[in-house]
Amino acid sequence: MWLYEGKEIQNIEDLGESVFGFIYITHHLPSNKKYLGKKSLFHNVKKKLTKKELAEQTGPGRKPTTIVIQKESDWKKYYGSEEFIKQRIKENKQEEFTREIIQLVPNKKLLTYYECKYQFVYGVLESEEWLNTNILGKFYSKDFALQK
Repeated sequence: MWLYEGKEIQNIEDLGESVFGFIYITHHLPSNKKYLGKKSLFHNVKKKLTKKELAEQTGPGRKPTTIVIQKESDWKKYYGSEEFIKQRIKENKQEEFTREIIQLVPNKKLLTYYECKYQFVYGVLESEEWLNTNILGKFYSKDFALQK
C-alpha cells in the first residue's frame, strides 16, 4: 500500500488527473534503511498494427506499421530498483516495507528533477541510513567513503 499525506492510495484516480508520476520513500523497517526514488504511472508500449488496420490506411507515403499505446505502469506493486529491496520482494517480504509518496509530479522532466532534488536534500549518498548508491549514475556513495 502507498501512503500520500496520510491517506492510502489504491487506484490511479486517487492521485488526480494531471499526475505523471511521483517521488517516494521506501522504508525497510527491520534495518531502518530507506530508499528514495521516482515512479512513472504510465509507460509507452509499441503495438503492431493488424492486417485490417494496415489496409485501412490511406494517403501518400510510407504507412506506419506500429502505434504507441500508453499503459498504466506496475506502480501498485513497485517498491524500488535497489537490489536489496528487489531481493526482499522476491522472497515475499513485502510486509517489511512501508511506502510513502512525498511529491506528485505532472511530467517526465520534472520527475527526474524532483528525484535529484530530494536525493541531494536528504543527503542519500552521505548517510548509512539510505540504500541509494548513486544519483543519475554520476554521483556515487562510494565517493563519499573516500572522504572518511
